[in-house]
Amino acid sequence: MKTKVKECRLQANLTQQQLAERVHVSARTIISIEKEKYSPSLMLAYRMAQVFGVTVEELCCLKENMEREDRENEDLQ
Repeated sequence: MKTKVKECRLQANLTQQQLAERVHVSARTIISIEKEKYSPSLMLAYRMAQVFGVTVEELCCLKENMEREDRENEDLQ
């Protein structure tokens, strides 16, 4: 899943480790989210959104991800 975690983290001048500590996960989790290898849970997305002062919808690019998923599912029908 595409997110704006890296973009927001850099704007907030936080390292991956600092963000991880603030949201109670490992730095490896943040790295995986930023590389789109792992989708954060709703609670983790909410915690990160609070750190950055954005909505979960913005942070997780929900509209864009939904549109991409819809296009992918069209091929299955």
